[in-house]
Amino acid sequence: MAQNENLAALSAAGVSVWLDDLSRDRIRSGNLAELIETRSVVGVTTNPTIFQGALSQGHAYDGQLKELAAQGADADAAIRTITTDDVRAACDVFAPVFEATGGVDGRVSIEVDPRLAFDADRTVAQAVELWKIVDRPNLFIKIPATEEGLPAITAVIAEGISVNVTLIFSVQRYRAVMGAYLEGVKKAKVAGHDPAKIHSVASFFVSRVDTEIDKRLEALGTEEALALRGKAGIANAVLAYAEYQDVFDGGKHTSTFLTLAAAGANRQRPLWASTGVKNPDYPDTMYVTELVAPNTVNTLPEKTLQAVADHGAISGDTVSGKAEEAKEVFDRLAAVGVDLDDVFAVLEREGVDKFEKSWEELLSATADELKSASTGNG
Repeated sequence: MAQNENLAALSAAGVSVWLDDLSRDRIRSGNLAELIETRSVVGVTTNPTIFQGALSQGHAYDGQLKELAAQGADADAAIRTITTDDVRAACDVFAPVFEATGGVDGRVSIEVDPRLAFDADRTVAQAVELWKIVDRPNLFIKIPATEEGLPAITAVIAEGISVNVTLIFSVQRYRAVMGAYLEGVKKAKVAGHDPAKIHSVASFFVSRVDTEIDKRLEALGTEEALALRGKAGIANAVLAYAEYQDVFDGGKHTSTFLTLAAAGANRQRPLWASTGVKNPDYPDTMYVTELVAPNTVNTLPEKTLQAVADHGAISGDTVSGKAEEAKEVFDRLAAVGVDLDDVFAVLEREGVDKFEKSWEELLSATADELKSASTGNG
């Protein structure tokens, strides 16, 4: 089967195309394998919201839920078993991609319990547990980039475990994430782990930045404010990429990485997350076509993936060298009265809250299913 031309062009431009979705039906039906063959998909990300959606639709999990109920499993244990089974199966689907790319792609991400986002020690413990349960080298453990998450990122990488750092909104926090990664690789090397086998991505959320800032611009209502709608998310990502280049790609702060690279260490690639367009007034592919740069990942919801396949115009690198323009956007946002520090604080808090709510809904629904299965009504 031939690859879609638009997505193949995106891949050729240095962007790894990952699907932002996973379900047992998608794995069993062969759809995931088909997306690898026809849509240049080389990885998958999951989160509590995705799993909550998967378990609430269809009957793919009914048999396993009955088995777990018979074993006396509680909702937490059942979710851990079900989600790690799906992720392990997806890792196996992507194993050939993992081998072909030398471990760069073919990755599947699973998130630690979002209720642990502000507890470093328990995050580390669960990350190690999930790594052992899934038991696949192409796994990524997702850890949120809260202040408490930063030392957990370092500690988990120091164990030789690959990490997808999630919920990054500000460039300032992103700098700290890159530092946490490099410190973790240093410690892993000292502990005897091979740095070449440790990979990491830093998931920078895009559309949510526009959603929050556009709301504030519309509240301000001035002509200057309204003219800035839809510009902040991409500008923020452009500034993040400039920071990535500074640390990993020949910038003035690359020395630490180069020292580790001599021992086989890998770059921590920027990942564009939340790339589904939420405002219907904007082009539905803007967070893909405007964020094309080498050594990046874009996680696309299926709707966005198919939009890019249908009409996404890929015209090479659209990010490098645009930091000054992006900085100007942020200067203008500050000038019209947008409190950017508050924006990023709100987005992080809401991001954690959203995943916690999905996790609680997942727990509640699973508990109901287990109860129904154990009484023979499932």
